[in-house]
Amino acid sequence: MLSKQQHTEIADELAQAERDRSMVPLLTKRFPEMTVDDSYAVQAQWVKRGLDQGRRLAGRKIGLTSKVMQEATGITEPDYGAIFADQIFDNGAVIDHSRFSNVRIEVELAFVLKEPVKGPAATVFDVLRATEYVVPALEILSSRIEMEGRTIVDTIADNAALGGMVYGGNPVAPDAVDLRWVSALLYRNESIEDTGVAAAVLNHPATGVAWLANKLHAHGDSLAAGDIILAGSFTKPMWVYPGDTVHADFGDLGAITCQFQ
Repeated sequence: MLSKQQHTEIADELAQAERDRSMVPLLTKRFPEMTVDDSYAVQAQWVKRGLDQGRRLAGRKIGLTSKVMQEATGITEPDYGAIFADQIFDNGAVIDHSRFSNVRIEVELAFVLKEPVKGPAATVFDVLRATEYVVPALEILSSRIEMEGRTIVDTIADNAALGGMVYGGNPVAPDAVDLRWVSALLYRNESIEDTGVAAAVLNHPATGVAWLANKLHAHGDSLAAGDIILAGSFTKPMWVYPGDTVHADFGDLGAITCQFQ
């Protein structure tokens, strides 16, 4: 376990990397004794700084919940990060590519809660009862730590590589469709790049939200009414570059488009 001072110093490095659009060396190489708890402590420092600066916490993201994402990263344990309101983009947004590092896109479902969800024994059914609606979403990944050789310790400290999110399409009540069978077609510049089905996320996307509620309980936190929860990707990360247009077709749930400039 690292010291509180080390947590602060790492958070300082990551904050500077975010401002500079640069990367810091792998934490696990520099601090081989660093644990998952250390990483969440660093992340908590990052969140506190944002709140102190007047940013509003809008929700959470869950990462590494599907086999395709675990195979893409070599990490087999889910993680979570924080979403601030200024990281959320509307459908059709034109987004400044240069505000992120190592920019990739993932296809997800977002749960918007009408009631709190608290651990330590939250279930899928608790999540479905507490959800106001589910909506298509894209996650923008931005890595501030070297990509090669990352472990979950590196990823969590980097706020689970969250850069932002885009949401749109047709919001639906959680019991209006079989969420396991929600599918999406992912396009870049009118060329299809990937497809996926939401059941790839732990067999049901609400399972990830229940996992998150229980994990937050262990860290003295919980999910609140109004929170937006990115439930995890069911496609592999797709690299995007300046000038790219991204389009995700969710069938009956509508579509999302954004452009990077």
